[in-house]
Amino acid sequence: MKGSAWVAFIVGVAVVIGGLILGKAYNYKFKTRNTVSVAGSANYNFTADLIVWSASFDRTSMDIKEAYAALKTDAKQINDYLGAHGIKSEEIVFSSVDIDKLFENTFTEEGKQTGNVFKGYKLHQTVKVESKNIDSVERISREITELLQSGIELSSQEPTYYYTRLSDLKLTLLAQAAADAYNRANTIAKNAHSKLGELRRANMGVFQITGQYSNESYTYSGAYNTSSKNKTANVIVRMEYELD
Repeated sequence: MKGSAWVAFIVGVAVVIGGLILGKAYNYKFKTRNTVSVAGSANYNFTADLIVWSASFDRTSMDIKEAYAALKTDAKQINDYLGAHGIKSEEIVFSSVDIDKLFENTFTEEGKQTGNVFKGYKLHQTVKVESKNIDSVERISREITELLQSGIELSSQEPTYYYTRLSDLKLTLLAQAAADAYNRANTIAKNAHSKLGELRRANMGVFQITGQYSNESYTYSGAYNTSSKNKTANVIVRMEYELD
């Protein structure tokens, strides 16, 4: 075989081998992998361990010093009342005093406004209780007649309820939801006569807290119920596995 023909033969063989290698590499890179996508969930019923309750009170007088003295007396009575019912001093917080000037509009006989008259000062303050003594605070929020009878104009708010170990609860539920997703994927794989391969991706859904046995709807940003003492936490995890 002549030299030029031999070179052409070698080049031809190299091109064929190279094509085969590239073809196999292409097929390996772009071959379709069968996958299974599942959603796992976990929920937990629990009771709040922290209660927050607040109430507001005010005094009105033409003399600001007189109104302030009366408001200060009210605050002391409220503080003493809460302490006598088992609330610790460090659990009680009084807000700063808000001051409003009160005016009354004056009108002519024809109904035209002519001006206004100063009617005094209204001083307003709020007391807030944050406590783990839930039963005592609930009872106080319902039974404030003693303070009302003493002349204190107290406006009570509905208590709100929280859980101080929420971070630990989230981690526990995430682990349970992930295990649930794995079991679902494994069941699907077995029934499809396949084996579960590597995890391709995992996404955590929104963490939701609703009132226990309520009909509250989940929200896109995550529900966080504070009005119920007994609550239910729920989380969803979405996972995708390869099938071998």
